[in-house]
Amino acid sequence: MDLKEQLKIYDEIVDKAELVRKGKTMFYTSDNGYMFSQLNKAGEIGIRLSKEDTIDFDSKYKAQAFKSYGAIMKDYVLIPQDLLEDIKVVVLYLKKGHEYVMSLPPK
Repeated sequence: MDLKEQLKIYDEIVDKAELVRKGKTMFYTSDNGYMFSQLNKAGEIGIRLSKEDTIDFDSKYKAQAFKSYGAIMKDYVLIPQDLLEDIKVVVLYLKKGHEYVMSLPPK
């Protein structure tokens, strides 16, 4: 799937989570001074999760590290392509990512 198609899916996920997508060339969500999701140049979606939610995600979907601009993004999980067929689940994890960054001290 190309970046344009992935951006449509990403926008749908962000919209259903009632959040705001930011960026013109690098697409992401952020709040409280922290990014908590991103669509990288490869068209992959990563969501930043708490340790507990990462463990939960890993047990269900075999979490892999999310890379952006050649770097592994700390606390992010790569959303598997086949999971994008279940938008409700991805929206749930995006909301968990938002809750997580809102629990951190503001930047």
